[in-house]
Order: sequence, then C-alpha cells, then structure tokens
Amino acid sequence: MFRNAVKTGVKISFGTDAAVFPHGQKAKEFKLMVDLGMAPIDALRSATASNAELLGIAQKVGTLGKKKLADITAIPGDPSADITATERV
Repeated sequence: MFRNAVKTGVKISFGTDAAVFPHGQKAKEFKLMVDLGMAPIDALRSATASNAELLGIAQKVGTLGKKKLADITAIPGDPSADITATERV
C-alpha cells in the first residue's frame, strides 16, 4: 500500500504510535520509505514540512525560516544521496 500511495501522490506524514523501532532508531524508517519507492528528499519532507502542513502548524515549524521554531541535526554526508546518513547523527 505504501508503494501505491507514493505512486498516486498521497501526502505521507512520518511518524507512528506503533513503536516500530526503539527510541532513538526512528530514522531507520527513512530507508524503508526509500526502499518502497519514495524519493529521499520526499522522505525527509515527510518528517518536516509535510508533518507541519498536515498538522496545520506550518506557519511556526516544519522548515527553516525567520521567526520559526526549529531543531537542526548534523549528519555526515548527503541524505538525498544516502538516506541512511540520517541514522548517524
């Protein structure tokens, strides 16, 4: 179903309440999303801008901008080329 959702353009939001991964290992879901056909940049957006839009709080969070709240994470490499870089904070 995930592949079909990606193909048809369904807006996908990153996150779960299903405890798929132990605390601190949620980034592994990015690889699963990419392996199932989502572009790496879209997987990253699903955890940032898309979530903020779907929750109706994009004016305050979700992207970097003046007067917005944000956390910035440093990772080695380029996650748009290797999404698993998000697993190495």
